[in-house]
Amino acid sequence: MTGPVPILRLGDILLTGLLNDLDDKTALEFTGELVERISAEGSRGVVIDISRLEIIDSFVARVLMELAGTGKLLGARMIVAGMRPAVAITLSELGLQLSGVETALNAERAMARLGWEQRPRRAEAHAAG
Repeated sequence: MTGPVPILRLGDILLTGLLNDLDDKTALEFTGELVERISAEGSRGVVIDISRLEIIDSFVARVLMELAGTGKLLGARMIVAGMRPAVAITLSELGLQLSGVETALNAERAMARLGWEQRPRRAEAHAAG
């Protein structure tokens, strides 16, 4: 079953993202599917890219905190990547702290923290040399 928010698997890491039009029902479905995938696939890491999220409210902040806690309980390292400055400012202004949530500047840095390396393709390596 594929939910409304795509979840990609890269080895033992899951990569997903949140969009602005995330309503409460979709958020709950996404949370359930992600937790199920972490458990079923034995994922050791999860990257949630929020770079396309222009605004955040207390509900979405709570969903991210709960996901981080649940993921840790299931043995996965959870990293929220790509937070826009406006989102960070809003969280601060609302007094919301994403306690227990590890963050990274972007998805690539989050993947690197999880030990994922981007290697150049052979064709690109030959073309450069």
